[in-house]
Amino acid sequence: METELTVLLCGPVGPKLHELLDDRILVPPASLQEQDEYHLILEYKAGEQWGSGHAPAASRFIFSHDLSNGAMTSLEVLLSSLEDFQPQLLVLSGLHMMEGLSQEKRASRLNEAAVALSDVPTDILIHLELASMTDGDLMRGIIYQQVFPLISSLGLNEQELLFLTQSANGPHSSLSAWSGVPDVGIVSDILFWILQGTGSEGSRLTRVHFHTLAYHIIATIDGFWGNQVAAVAAGARVAGAQACASPTIDPSRVMLKSPLEFSTSQMETSSTARITAKEPVAVWSKGGVTFHFTPVLVCKDPTRTVGLGDAISAEGLLFSESKAQ
Repeated sequence: METELTVLLCGPVGPKLHELLDDRILVPPASLQEQDEYHLILEYKAGEQWGSGHAPAASRFIFSHDLSNGAMTSLEVLLSSLEDFQPQLLVLSGLHMMEGLSQEKRASRLNEAAVALSDVPTDILIHLELASMTDGDLMRGIIYQQVFPLISSLGLNEQELLFLTQSANGPHSSLSAWSGVPDVGIVSDILFWILQGTGSEGSRLTRVHFHTLAYHIIATIDGFWGNQVAAVAAGARVAGAQACASPTIDPSRVMLKSPLEFSTSQMETSSTARITAKEPVAVWSKGGVTFHFTPVLVCKDPTRTVGLGDAISAEGLLFSESKAQ
């Protein structure tokens, strides 16, 4: 899909990365570095063996040498660029990299980030893309004190969703791990709790885009977002296309793992939702929150898994319509 979108990228950009970027991606001079930071990503397919272990699904293992992102050194550059660039949307990621800092430095840096973000004009939407974390204190700081009250939109997968509710003692926090495809009712309960404010007063968070291998859900507080049927469908489509490294979906290369009928909650009396070929997006509402669900056409033999979550959330945001309040 061709768009007139222009992106300002504020992060550590070395010479190799800079030459790979599209012309519509602008990099401020303060973000340019003499050397590239790097991540080493090992991708593997379902069934592949390493020692005595067998991979249950295609995934990846990531090693990072990324000192700049770990210390969030680009945040001030990003925020100082907003007045000239005048964006409609600010996308944040990389908070998980702060786990490499000492607890004292992490708390200080997160507080500085919160102060800076609180100065972003309220007409600029802020989306946060979570990534896997293991430190409950960091997650609780992000949820309650520093970040969640300041953002408009959140993107996360099933591992991040479960760790979030475990860290904050939310719904289904006693669940230690997912068994197979995450239960839609459990996921919906946690998403509803997140949008109810997760205990934070004055939270601006009105949209959560959840993505797992088999399906996606976008949950929004009523009155703030439009076009979410197209948004969740676009995110699901790009997941299959990118995993297969193909601009179009080839039916012979994909399969369905999503349930076609499911309960919309496991905590209270709920309805049963269904999807069909003619109506591939299921929609239901509860307590001022509307949910949009769609299955993913899962690539049978994925060529790449790196960056799928980022592509999914970006595509969903591209099709989303914010309603001025």
